Amino acid sequence: MGTGARYLLSGWSVQRFGGAFPYGTLAVNAIGSFALGVLMQTALTTQLLPPTLRLTLTTGVLGGFTTYSTFNYETLQFFQEGTVLMGLVNILATVLLCLAAGALGVVGARWAIGG
Repeated sequence: MGTGARYLLSGWSVQRFGGAFPYGTLAVNAIGSFALGVLMQTALTTQLLPPTLRLTLTTGVLGGFTTYSTFNYETLQFFQEGTVLMGLVNILATVLLCLAAGALGVVGARWAIGG
């Protein structure tokens, strides 16, 4: 499920925004970070998600959805092509956006479940 969703979102982003910057990879990693924050906060502070479901959703679904290896490859491609600034922008955008999305997921889950 995660891999299929990543494929669809990445394809859509290339059609929508073009292929000059890896918007699809950035989007899946940010969305995955947010979802992981929500799931882990919920699973570890409530009884709403049993451990096997937590493992399935985080490692299975989100593991297939997010993609560090693609981020790595795309960033290295920028550097190899001499577009160092785009590579640095990709690194900063990915790290900052994913950290913010993960924190927002944790805060949103705390708010929703009262934790």
